[in-house]
Amino acid sequence: MKVIVNPSGETITEVLKRPKLEAVQLSETIQTVFREVELNGDQALLKFTEQFDGVKLDDMKVTEAEISQAEMVLSESLKSAIRVAARNIELFHAAQQEEVKVIETTPGVTCWRKAVPVQSVGLYIPGGTAPLFSTVLMLGIPAKIAACPVRILCTPPAKDGSIHPAILFAASVAGITEIYKVGGSQAIAAMSLGTESIPKVDKLFGPGNQYVTAAKQYTQQLGVAIDLPAGPSEVLVAADDSIPAAFIAADLLAQAEHGADSQVVLLTDSEVFVSTIQLELIKQLAQLPRSGIAEKALENSVAIVVDSSNWAAIINQYVPEHLILMGKYEQEVVAQVVNAGSVFLGEFTAESFGDYASGTNHTLPTAGYARAYSGVSLDSFVKKITYQRVSEIGLNNLGNTVIELAKAEELTAHAYAIEVRLNAQNTNIQTS
Repeated sequence: MKVIVNPSGETITEVLKRPKLEAVQLSETIQTVFREVELNGDQALLKFTEQFDGVKLDDMKVTEAEISQAEMVLSESLKSAIRVAARNIELFHAAQQEEVKVIETTPGVTCWRKAVPVQSVGLYIPGGTAPLFSTVLMLGIPAKIAACPVRILCTPPAKDGSIHPAILFAASVAGITEIYKVGGSQAIAAMSLGTESIPKVDKLFGPGNQYVTAAKQYTQQLGVAIDLPAGPSEVLVAADDSIPAAFIAADLLAQAEHGADSQVVLLTDSEVFVSTIQLELIKQLAQLPRSGIAEKALENSVAIVVDSSNWAAIINQYVPEHLILMGKYEQEVVAQVVNAGSVFLGEFTAESFGDYASGTNHTLPTAGYARAYSGVSLDSFVKKITYQRVSEIGLNNLGNTVIELAKAEELTAHAYAIEVRLNAQNTNIQTS
């Protein structure tokens, strides 16, 4: 990690820049994939699966037998762990349900809002270097609680045409049975456009590489919603030397092993402590199977040594996807934090808890988008529809106000829509 001591504001801005992705002609590639999927449907998906994943398939849909087999081959301990995680995720997200509240804003005028499930959702689960079955739970469980009628999952197959059994088991636990062996931007295209096998969905969820991310952004032009903008994963750890260096190093590496383009940032108030952490990083790196990936990520990372009174400002400027606050300043700093995807407080709260089993969702905005975006929640799978009812009493009480406002905006028909009702009411009164 680069170490910066008492940097100026300009220096902080420079060192906190996210690593740039390798320049790729993404737009042209994505449009080509979408065009071919639109024209050739399933045949295009099978062709791309053979081209990009190196496997020739006859059928993309996962069978019930494959799902049953997955449960049989997984260890009981892993199945138990998945069920515990699922229970906690369900508890946390179920608590986000809201009762319908009817508000009388004016006598005779009632308004309310009701959550209605998004009718069809597509969940994308990357294959790549790790089987992200935890993401199946994070997306599938709130979709189930929201009661989205159509819930489909796409994930790339292995070279033998199989899907990792933990992904299939997690999908089963989350109530997803419609699973397809297709990955990359072609999976996003399939769920956005629809093919003979894969239905078109209303909203897309899930992480992925730069091709998947670009494809999700492209789908918005086609009228398909996405969960949130996402890019390489990131963490900022802020801690003083009252915390064991081993804890901090482990948290930094837990994020760094996600990918070479991940970024980790350390905030502390002691240069000597940074040296201790660096030594611990070297020690722990040597034990990691994914040490090569983590080392590359550390090259994009920085340790900033600055007084704790500046930590909140730096955090809010960086806007980390994950923020870990530990030590004697944690309460003081967290009270000032307004920009972060998810916050982890205290020396025992490893970010890994949120990634897997504490209950919060690990699908979070990256690249500074947490300034304006929230992470995935139950709300991501519903839309809120407003309702209102105006009685005759309400018409009399509020009608003239609306007429006055509409005429001031020179929208005469708006005013008349009220006037015609008032006139009809007056006529009825006179007649009776």
